[in-house]
Amino acid sequence: MNATKMVSGLMLVALVLSSVGFATTSAGSDIKAGICQLYTTVNTVLGAVIFVLIVLAAVVYAAGQVMGAETRARASVWATSMIIGAVIGIIILVLVPPVLDAMTSVTVTNACGSIGGGGTL
Repeated sequence: MNATKMVSGLMLVALVLSSVGFATTSAGSDIKAGICQLYTTVNTVLGAVIFVLIVLAAVVYAAGQVMGAETRARASVWATSMIIGAVIGIIILVLVPPVLDAMTSVTVTNACGSIGGGGTL
């Protein structure tokens, strides 16, 4: 699996999920609420995706070790791609709060509260 395709797929999923979240709130009229919604969506969805990628990479790698040489090599490449995707997801997860903080005048992590939301900007 190509790492570029995986990352673009993850970004597409995040974009779709975040737009669904925006459609159900008043984010169109309140930019700050939209930024808080984006923060909570990225934290929730991306955290789950990272976890699934790491678990699947372990399963694929382990399954490949009991197969033949060609399947073992392919499984190793797939597992490596999944781990790279998870690392990129972790980087995105770490970079989202500073980027959103730069867009607003307050610290987003304090204003939005926990992952479930809570505070307002």
